[in-house]
Amino acid sequence: MSTNIGVVMFPGSNCDYDALEAVQAFGATAHILWHNTEDLSNIDAVILPGGFSYGDYLRPGALARFSAIIGQVKKFAALGGPVVGICNGFQVLTEAGLLPGVLQKNKGLKFICDNIKVKVEADSVLTHDAQRGSILEIPISHFEGNFTCDYATLEELESQDRIILRYEDNPNGSMGDIAGICNKQRNVVGLMPHPERAYNSIIGSGDGEILIKSLLNSASIFSDSK
Repeated sequence: MSTNIGVVMFPGSNCDYDALEAVQAFGATAHILWHNTEDLSNIDAVILPGGFSYGDYLRPGALARFSAIIGQVKKFAALGGPVVGICNGFQVLTEAGLLPGVLQKNKGLKFICDNIKVKVEADSVLTHDAQRGSILEIPISHFEGNFTCDYATLEELESQDRIILRYEDNPNGSMGDIAGICNKQRNVVGLMPHPERAYNSIIGSGDGEILIKSLLNSASIFSDSK
């Protein structure tokens, strides 16, 4: 039976249909979840996509965290549901308190759009099927992707093995070369690179496939546990 993946759409989201296409390519049923959605009972995983939620007029993700759906995402995550925030979605997760740290402006104050390499460092709902230590080439597209936290938080992320992806050649000044992290339960993930833009070799490297498939497998496991 197909898993049901919900892709959250905020005013200003622009990578929502990219995410829909990526999960549908591997057999999942995808649903757009408008920001005022209050029922996730039929959803097996949630993706918060990239874009500019509410125009990013305050801080990226700062206004989106007040949306009705974020309360539902928190409840969903508390039950063990897989949640992945990509780029602006990562920023929303930090603002909502589902992940630690903040995303600030890139070093050099420049927007970066490029293919970069990341190393798989740890297990999570997004990396479970990827080989630890493997190198993936995945695109980035952001101005505020510089992950920052206090040193106690960085030490906690390191000691708890919660840094799931690291940049091989840090493009934005992110602390610890961090490209992606997860929560303690490993079911909530935030990352700046866009695996949905590289899920096959026609549109990109194809290295995003293993991450998308990992999320879908995690969604299937969660669905079976309900």
